[in-house]
Amino acid sequence: MRWSEITVYVTIVLALALWWVWVAATRLDRLHRKVGTSRAVLDAQLVRRATVAAELATSGLLDPVSSVLVGEAAWAALSTGASELPGDLLALVGPDDLPVGGAALLAVDRGGIESELSATLREALDDPDEVAALRADPAGDELVDLLASSWYRVQLARRFHNEAVAQTQRARRGPLVRLLRLAGHAPEPRSLELDDAWPENLGRPGTRRGPVESAPPA
Repeated sequence: MRWSEITVYVTIVLALALWWVWVAATRLDRLHRKVGTSRAVLDAQLVRRATVAAELATSGLLDPVSSVLVGEAAWAALSTGASELPGDLLALVGPDDLPVGGAALLAVDRGGIESELSATLREALDDPDEVAALRADPAGDELVDLLASSWYRVQLARRFHNEAVAQTQRARRGPLVRLLRLAGHAPEPRSLELDDAWPENLGRPGTRRGPVESAPPA
């Protein structure tokens, strides 16, 4: 085999290797962007649910104890959603550069706070008669519908986000990806685990409420 032929083959192999590296790096970057986008959507839906819960707590339609408990849980969730710093940002700054309250934000458990809101709302909506009384009021009916819609969107957004995280983690665990450090300085994506189990008496968005009328006899 001539040197010219060897050179051609080596060039082809190198070109294919570079092409593979470029494809893998591009795919990994796209996956990280997908994780960032899905997390932003999930955060927005969590804030939306907490906002509706806060409106329900201040509407005067719940009993006093439920109003206080739901209001406190909603405020905790809203405070976390508005002030929580991303983990990758906190990892890049030193302790002297943290904003006021930044050190405390490191210990914030977003999933735990949102789970507490879910549990509090399920407890407040545990009685079917109380939910029916809320539905009987036009303002209450609108708030319950908004809560159901936002809760359903939270479930969907969290599912999509966690799937994006799992896909990115699998890509990052590839041996060549780790060997060539194609992930760069991008932080390891983390799924968001929380209790978002559906309240039994809330009713799914789009479902009909009340008994279904039977068709008249022919």
